[in-house]
Amino acid sequence: MLKKERQAYITQQLNLHNKVLSSDLSLQLNVSEDTVRRDLNELSEQGKLLKVHGGALSTGFHFTLENNSIYNASEKRTIARKAVSLIKDGMMVLLSGGTTIRELVKSLPLDLNATFITVSVPIALELLNHPCCEVIFLGNKLSKSAQMSVGAEVIRKLSDLKADLCFLGTNSIDGNGVTDMEWEVIEVKKAMLASADKKVSLAISEKLNTAQKLKVCKLEELDYLITELEPTDTLLEPYKSRIAVM
Repeated sequence: MLKKERQAYITQQLNLHNKVLSSDLSLQLNVSEDTVRRDLNELSEQGKLLKVHGGALSTGFHFTLENNSIYNASEKRTIARKAVSLIKDGMMVLLSGGTTIRELVKSLPLDLNATFITVSVPIALELLNHPCCEVIFLGNKLSKSAQMSVGAEVIRKLSDLKADLCFLGTNSIDGNGVTDMEWEVIEVKKAMLASADKKVSLAISEKLNTAQKLKVCKLEELDYLITELEPTDTLLEPYKSRIAVM
């Protein structure tokens, strides 16, 4: 594979999953980790990613004070509009992190009166722009890559809650369930799901039928899967018999 092709693949994986690991890319591209590191360094110098220990982060996912471009923004806005239809006045809603969740917050009706609880720094800051909704940020040790609270204390705080809805920004999802990359992030996501009456996975269709190494939950533990696709789309057929799709 040519360098240009490798770097295009790396960029596509970053856009899709927000983070890549050098070790995984080495196996997927069948090249040495030194080759991957050189590619990541070049892409970092071009401003196309944020290099971190062991891999890289998407510039669109990583929150900055500037407006970042969002991968598949139109599709994520469609998902957000569908998700907002589930939220009613008086509800308590848990939100994880990610650019699709940020689009959900931006799509909230201005007269909505609900309580939102989040462990994500970017989502908490976005919620501050809403004129009516109450915002609760569960703070603890921050994961720099995920930009969210992690650790035993935040999990304990979540266990004391009983929310109406949990919206989960999804890294990967297939017939076996939702998966992710970072152990501490997964433990928090599990606690969020356990603390909610209804559980909703938000995922652009490119994330369907993809998997990471660590499991967040089984497919049947979710109540809804929301994508930008019409529910009748054939890509959703394997999911429709096991979960409600929107």
